[in-house]
Amino acid sequence: MNILDTILESKKTEVTRLVRQKDRCFGPFLERDVISFKKALQNSETGIIAEFKRKSPSKGWICPNADSREIAMAYHRAGATAISVLTDSFFFGGNCQDLISVRPLINSPLLRKDFLIDPIQVYQSKAIGADVILLIATALTREEVQTMASLAHQLGLEVLLEIHSERELEYLCPEIDVVGVNNRNLNTFETSVNISFELVKTIPDKFLKISESGLSEPKIVKSLRKAGFQGFLMGEHFMKEESPGNALNQFIINLS
Repeated sequence: MNILDTILESKKTEVTRLVRQKDRCFGPFLERDVISFKKALQNSETGIIAEFKRKSPSKGWICPNADSREIAMAYHRAGATAISVLTDSFFFGGNCQDLISVRPLINSPLLRKDFLIDPIQVYQSKAIGADVILLIATALTREEVQTMASLAHQLGLEVLLEIHSERELEYLCPEIDVVGVNNRNLNTFETSVNISFELVKTIPDKFLKISESGLSEPKIVKSLRKAGFQGFLMGEHFMKEESPGNALNQFIINLS
């Protein structure tokens, strides 16, 4: 199996456990009004979605002892438009508590970054304080995307659909709020920003577009913005620095 297959097999086990413990899908944030991820990006001068992650399947541990609250607050102060929190444990070193802990501290959209394969994880996402969920086309069928996106909207959540090829444009449906182009191939974990430049021309203009992964230079972000992207998901570039918040602040300064 490739890396993605291994991750999805792990998720099936995780979902089975979650179904047995349905109480984990109800919490203090289930009834809260969400903060619009899409509107935040539309109104942002930078569009930077700063990501909190401790580990990567391809790079191993990046920052094993990182505190989600500390770094999320630093990102917020530095001017992040939104914050992405990885909640996968085995492959990315995160957990749901990371997002739960950040929620009361941040008045900005929070993206739950994980591999969602079952509707119960959508309920869980709302319960732990997410404003927007990630649905990955290559990990799901078109019907699964439609079902989970519809449920997300019923719960008040927004939906980011991640694609990596023109073929995956078939997954677009009215419930999708934002389309993300992942520059990283999840089967091989090879990264090329050219993917974003190629696919932006094929995504209908009615969808807000973001570029994900492999972004490390302000000049590339500037070029992507000119090409039509309004959001830029960045994590590893900041997390590998001693102070992720300061690294984000300097990156934003260099975008000016």
